[in-house]
Amino acid sequence: MGGIHVEYAGDLHCKAVHGPSGSVITTDAPKDNHGKGEDFSPTDLVAAALGACILSVMGLRARSLNIDISGATASVEKEMANHPVRRIQKLGVIVRMPRQLDSNAREQLEAAAHTCPIHKSMHPDVQLPIEFVWG
Repeated sequence: MGGIHVEYAGDLHCKAVHGPSGSVITTDAPKDNHGKGEDFSPTDLVAAALGACILSVMGLRARSLNIDISGATASVEKEMANHPVRRIQKLGVIVRMPRQLDSNAREQLEAAAHTCPIHKSMHPDVQLPIEFVWG
């Protein structure tokens, strides 16, 4: 694995390059923390990573069950705390599935969502509720 190279571009902007693919992501500090909000902030990327991770592990489980979950979405609401230090306080996730499934499949997919490595890696002080909406 080639890793990720991050360069500070000035004016609170960074450029991250994914080594294996060459894909580029740029960031800016949010408006409420002296940035212009012109790109994802680093904490926005954590929220996006959580949503993508949850859908990915659910997709892996769905594949093993021969279920297509194409069209599933995850909306992530990020809440910040400023005291005692600035940090992510809560990442509330709503997963919307495109169709109804039987209770066994729903239980397996919901359980898989909670095994997401991002979810498992967050500090215990960060609230991480996940709500599921079926069909």
